[in-house]
Amino acid sequence: MAVTLISLGSNKRNANASPAKIVMLAANSVASLGKNAKLSSLYRSDAWPDPIAPAYVNAVMRLETDFAAEEILSAILAIEAGFSRIRSTDPAKRYAPRTLDLDLLAHGDVRIETAALSLPHPRMAGRGFVLLPLAEIAPEWRHPVTGETAAEMAAACDPSSVTRLPSTG
Repeated sequence: MAVTLISLGSNKRNANASPAKIVMLAANSVASLGKNAKLSSLYRSDAWPDPIAPAYVNAVMRLETDFAAEEILSAILAIEAGFSRIRSTDPAKRYAPRTLDLDLLAHGDVRIETAALSLPHPRMAGRGFVLLPLAEIAPEWRHPVTGETAAEMAAACDPSSVTRLPSTG
């Protein structure tokens, strides 16, 4: 069993749900990929690089799975598609609002660098919207390359554009 970390985000409602609801529904689908799933609180973060775009709702999930990293990636891409996520090849649309964005952050201590997948996620250490929820649910998790814990990385990030949302349940 590998401890797997997946980030969830949404800043575009669909016909039936707000971004927060989409993240919660997607979390149920992601949890089915393993066991002992733990979801962080929801966080609000500014959109980047366009600060006038709708803000994101973000979370991170930790789960244990027997699936290989490539299988997890395939499964989360299918989950995104089920929430009407359209991945554009147009670089101008790379950061456009999206109904759902799932990123595989880490899968055990696996290190992968292919055209389709980079593990651990190469930009996770600079993203407060990933590090704050990650530190909430897995503060002692260690980055397989740097050896830093999630708590250490979160303490070093700029949290100014990330806000923990009040619990609704």
